[in-house]
Amino acid sequence: MEILKQATSVNAELLTLSGLRSPSEGKLGVVKKGALADLLLVGGDPIADIKRIEDPAKNFVLIMKNGAIYKNAVA
Repeated sequence: MEILKQATSVNAELLTLSGLRSPSEGKLGVVKKGALADLLLVGGDPIADIKRIEDPAKNFVLIMKNGAIYKNAVA
């Protein structure tokens, strides 16, 4: 779980600390109104089975980048 946090929300926190040099405008690392929307929904629990992220075509059920949905297989 710690590795997933470091690759996602911790990096967002670090980018936020860069202030004016931040490559992104808006809130990072949160899921709420007004925040940048980059989301991956994994089918199953990647903490229990990290191998679920090895095959995104099979196991990523939703992919969203900048608020645009690129894949939606949510059942």
